[in-house]
Parts: sequence; structure tokens; C-alpha cells
Amino acid sequence: MEPGTALTLNLLLRGGTVGVLALVAVALWRDRRVHVAAPLGTAFAIGLAAATLSAMPGFAAMPVGWRAIVSALAGGSMFVFWLFTRALLDDEFRPRAWQLAVWAGLGGIGALSCLGLGSQHPAATPALAWFTGLMPVAWALLVIAQSITSWRDDLVEGRRQLRTLIVAATALYTIAQLLAALASGLDLKTVVESALNAAGTAMLTLFVAGRLLQPRLGELFAPPARAAGAVAVEAARPDARQLATLERLMTVERVYREPSLTIGALAMRMGLPEHRLRKLINQALGHRNVNAFLNAYRIEEAKRALRDPARADVPVLTIAMDVGFQSIGPFNRAFKADTGVTPTDYRRGVAPPQSPLDAPKTVAETESA
Repeated sequence: MEPGTALTLNLLLRGGTVGVLALVAVALWRDRRVHVAAPLGTAFAIGLAAATLSAMPGFAAMPVGWRAIVSALAGGSMFVFWLFTRALLDDEFRPRAWQLAVWAGLGGIGALSCLGLGSQHPAATPALAWFTGLMPVAWALLVIAQSITSWRDDLVEGRRQLRTLIVAATALYTIAQLLAALASGLDLKTVVESALNAAGTAMLTLFVAGRLLQPRLGELFAPPARAAGAVAVEAARPDARQLATLERLMTVERVYREPSLTIGALAMRMGLPEHRLRKLINQALGHRNVNAFLNAYRIEEAKRALRDPARADVPVLTIAMDVGFQSIGPFNRAFKADTGVTPTDYRRGVAPPQSPLDAPKTVAETESA
């Protein structure tokens, strides 16, 4: 390909990618009040657009202030991608202050690199180049790991499919980048600025944008409580025998007390395929995660134990272990998320009542509806 043609193609691909990312950012921003993943997705789209611009031929000739801003946004783009996928795949995720600080730090490094930190400190140039080149790979590997480790606990079918997409697309792009870097003698700058990289980024952006902007996006971004109510109303009435079996396992045999209970083991006890049980719990009961379903029963039993005067001297840790939690930390977090107070405060009688309208259903409530 002629150099001039390659340059024109490179510019067109990067310009088109930035345009698509701008559309994605606007679409996600409209859902910013619905789900925490939406503003994080907007931030990632902006960061990726900035990274695309920073790799565009002629970027170095632009005004230094403009380049610093673009480089700062690009510097933390893959870290924001990690935060975005965490929020998208975990309904309970909320960004922490330290995560926002890391994001700001990565942006600062990107800006300093653009402003010529390496030229003022030649000894730091190789380390800075390797850091900026490898950090996106590290965040990409974290995205893949978190998508795989919690895949089986996810009850939302659309979100499970999205996990597969995230893992496949991220792995493919990361491996392609590494192979291209090796083929070019680890010249990361050449790889990032190439027309081939521009084409790969454009195709991946179009593919992911099509997935995120399809009409069923609400299934992924809807708050857990609201989504539960909507699904329960629209879904066909669940099989009464399956619900009765599940009710017996949960309330009579109390299988939720087993700390290592999985959706696969529960499906085997019910004699159901795993996907059928996921659909039953998600669409009939409104739960979006296996742990949330099990913890609902665990927390209810813990509430009864904490209110029982005969067990007033039993340590909170013992109650937590009895109902199926493996340590006190997850129990305290789950309990406070359900009641708004800590187990100790609940035992003292300060727990506010929870409105049943916003909570996913139990098996008994579904059968009586």
C-alpha cells in the first residue's frame, strides 16, 4: 500500500472510530442516573477516543496544551474499562476513592509523558515507555479474569453473553497488540500508530458499540430491584413444582447454609439443567446473582437469630457462620446492604423496616402471587 494511501486510511479509520465512540458516550450518558456503569462507560468511551486521537499521525504537531489533555484522558482509559466492566457485571459495585485516585494518577502520568518528562529525565524514558505500554495490558487481563471468575454466578442471560463478548474481544485485542509489538521489535509506538491498529480498533469499536446500543440494553443497566419487578411481571408463570422443590431446599433443608453451595450443585439437587434453574431464579424471583439469592435466605435467618432473646449472647460471627457465610466481612456488608444498619445495631433494635416493593421475591411470595 502506498504511504499516502495508508495515511489517508489511517486518518479515516481513526476519525470514524472517534465518531462512533462519541455516539456511545452520549447514549450511555443518558442512563447515568439509572446505573453506575453508564457514566463509567461514558468515561471509557471518551478515554478510548482520546487514545485513538493520541495515536493519530500528526498528533505530535498539535498544540502542547491540547496534547496534554488528550494524553491525560487516554492514560487512564483501560483502567476505566476495568471499572466499567466491574460495574456492568456486579450490581453491588461502587467506585471507591482510591480507584478514582488511581485513575487521576494514570491520567497525570499520561499528561507528563506528553509534556516531555522523558526528555528532561533521560534515565526515566525506558521505564516510562514500558509502564505506559504494559499497564493497559495489565488492566485488560484483570477484565478477563473478573469476567471469567464470576461468570457462573450471574443469572442474567444477556449479561452472561456480554461476559463472553468482553473476554473474547479483550483477549483478541490484547494478544494482537502483543504479537504486533513482538513482530516490530517491541516498538510499541509503531504498533499503536499503525493503520492496522487503527483498523482493529475501528472494527472492535463498531462491534462493541452495536452490542451496547441495542434495545435490550435496559436488561443490563436496569437497577436490580426495578429489573426484578419488571421481569417478574413479564415472564410466564413459573413451574409450580420447580418452585416447590426450590422452596423445600431453601426453607426446609436450608441448603443455603452450605458456604460452598454453587448454582450447579443446587441444580443437581433439583434435577434441573443449570440454565433452567438460572432462568427460574432470575425471571420468577427477580434475583440477578446466585450469591444475592442465597444471601437473601441467609440474611433472613440471621435477622431472626439476632432478634431472638435466647441467642442474645451468641456472637455475631457465630450467627454469620451458622447461616452460611465464611467470614464476618461479607456478612456485615450483605446485612447492611439489606437492612441499612450493621448486625450489631439491628440486634439493638434500630433496624429500619425494608419496603417489600423493591426487593426481589422469595419462593413463597411468588407462589402466593
